[in-house]
Amino acid sequence: MTVVGDGVEVGGLLRTWRERRRYSQQELSDRSRVSTRHLSRVETGRARPTSEMVLHLAEHLEVPLRERNRLLLAAGYAPCFHDHPLDDASVAVVMEGLRHLLDAHLPYPALLLDTGWDVVDANAAVDQLLAGCDPGLLEPPLNVVRLCLHPRGLAPRIRNLDQWAAHLHQQVSHRAEHTHDPRHLALVAEIESYVDGLPRLPVTTGPVLTLELQTNAGVLRFFSTSAQLDTATDATLEGLHLETFLPADVATRQAFGQG
Repeated sequence: MTVVGDGVEVGGLLRTWRERRRYSQQELSDRSRVSTRHLSRVETGRARPTSEMVLHLAEHLEVPLRERNRLLLAAGYAPCFHDHPLDDASVAVVMEGLRHLLDAHLPYPALLLDTGWDVVDANAAVDQLLAGCDPGLLEPPLNVVRLCLHPRGLAPRIRNLDQWAAHLHQQVSHRAEHTHDPRHLALVAEIESYVDGLPRLPVTTGPVLTLELQTNAGVLRFFSTSAQLDTATDATLEGLHLETFLPADVATRQAFGQG
């Protein structure tokens, strides 16, 4: 059996990811075109998969890139996905492009977030939304989910807090279910501690759920969009996503100087 230094077997890891995706061996076989017999032998350690087979199965199991590296190590191979710091020269062009998108979204707020919803960068319009937040919550790493729902953050000023909390809980829970990342699981628990249990799903009569935020300029209403890199081959870049906010009514548009 091929194992990594902590004694984890590659077959066991693959079986865990298959079970997380709620696939039977037959379903994974149908998706990957790998026989159930070979899948069984790999999972039980009776067959050593090639690096190509590890990556092939990981692709069909939608395993995050960092975890694909762990699978490769468990199988006795070198990792093949980079995991560079965001200030590394190798990702500078990508980061420059993403920051250009932040500025291009002005005068409305936009943030670049990592996989755990920590702020990597933001445009100047975001500052207008943070008045009254506890300075301690604004220290890096600034987590936008925590900032929204913490009683010393934006929560007292969010007019539709129940709906927005349910929306965030749904987003974070979905990602935690997909990645099983301890950061995501901890964030789910933190959300539930702020709202005293499991938030109810948002109910809205409009075409989109809006964030309704009380400010000195009145109640601002935004709808949000999220975008991420579809072709990332660096584990750090894989988790980045761009959150942009657009005015949901005329008053909000006018508050940002747009007629």
